[in-house]
Amino acid sequence: MRLATDPIERPQNPFAILSKLTVKHWLVFAASFLGWTLDAMDYFVFNLAVSNIATEFKENKSTITSGITLCLLLRPVGALIFGLLGDRFGRRGPLMLDILLFSILEVCTGFSNNLTTMFIIRALFGICLGGEWGLGAALALEEIPVEARGILSGLLQQGYATGNLVASGLYYAVVPSLGWRPLFYICAFPALLILFIRFFVPESKASVAQIERRKASKTSFIFDLKFTFKHHWGLAIYCIVLMTAFNFLSHGSQDLYPTFIGSLGYTDSQKAVTNAISATGAICGGTIFGYFGQYLGRRRAVIVATLGAAGMIYPWAFSSTLSSLQISGFFMQFFVQGAWGVVPAYLNELSPPAVRATFPGLTYNIGNMISASSAQIESSLGEKYPTGAVDKAGAAIPNYGLTQSVLMGITTSVLLIVIAFGEEKKGRDLTVGSLEEGPIDGTRGEVVVEYKAGVGIPQADSATTIVV
Repeated sequence: MRLATDPIERPQNPFAILSKLTVKHWLVFAASFLGWTLDAMDYFVFNLAVSNIATEFKENKSTITSGITLCLLLRPVGALIFGLLGDRFGRRGPLMLDILLFSILEVCTGFSNNLTTMFIIRALFGICLGGEWGLGAALALEEIPVEARGILSGLLQQGYATGNLVASGLYYAVVPSLGWRPLFYICAFPALLILFIRFFVPESKASVAQIERRKASKTSFIFDLKFTFKHHWGLAIYCIVLMTAFNFLSHGSQDLYPTFIGSLGYTDSQKAVTNAISATGAICGGTIFGYFGQYLGRRRAVIVATLGAAGMIYPWAFSSTLSSLQISGFFMQFFVQGAWGVVPAYLNELSPPAVRATFPGLTYNIGNMISASSAQIESSLGEKYPTGAVDKAGAAIPNYGLTQSVLMGITTSVLLIVIAFGEEKKGRDLTVGSLEEGPIDGTRGEVVVEYKAGVGIPQADSATTIVV
């Protein structure tokens, strides 16, 4: 797709699109959405409780944010482990295992009696956090009709913001009266989602077709991996660079923001409400831009949203009154998560078919790993270069607003450049279980065997090829 010259399609009525979805479609989407929501909720409660944990352990906030960094650093490991399981055995089983593990680890966080134990637990939690997104996105987007992919991509990604919103509500209700530890005990309830997936969610058609294709062609999952990464390493590098920029955009605007609000003298309750307002903006923006990405094109939608985020940097970082912080926070996350609303559809459409549970999640989470230090960088520099004012206790107030604005300015610029030079495969069929779609050039004398897409039976007149 050409960024400048390809026509813009006329949008369809979103309610008419959603009315075409069957009960099966909604069940699969609900499982994927709830899995991502509850995973994100368990992640964000730690971010919200940074100040409370620092107070109990008598450490500075930048030390506690190391737990956030560790969590993000280990996400690619989870994406690789659970993604490979998803491509080898199907999406449902590995997804249920992942949900069970991150629920257990969340409870363990609440029982941590020292920072070393807590950081080990958060690192393990990061593995599970990295495993959920790729499995859930593949399961949902492989099943739904093409015309619904844009709007449901936006809704699916906003499971992340919805998790943030739920975390804010729990923090507001629990921490002021009970402290931070019960917050993590309560967040074990995502384990109940396993029962829903077990009894109501079918396996992905594409996953079943992949397994059948391997049997018919007498190839293995390992063969699929070698073939895919041999021919698509350049695409993998592009997606990693792109997702690095995306994750700096997300984590640079979200992870330290509750701490920033607290540094301005606002209470825990005001911090939670402000965070909830920002999360509401994220949900709205992700859904709207995901929907319009179906007609503008995925990359154009990202560009518009990123420009909007760039325009919000100054009021978002340098406001001081609570109302202005809440309004700017709403619109910043409206545009940040507006750009993110396109990501599930975009990455799954770019992904080679045989590794769709692995490729999007792995490239996404490697980008997450590279951006893992966002909050720690902002926090450390903010503390090193304070505003010059002091709080009620006489301590210097860190300049979190300045450090966040600089990082966001750099990130939006990089993202605009990277997305402009990418490719797009909007509307690609995600239901087939073929190894590859379209001919592979430059096979250099290797034997080429052709397979009919989605069937796995050798066909001499097929356009789908694999190299053996």
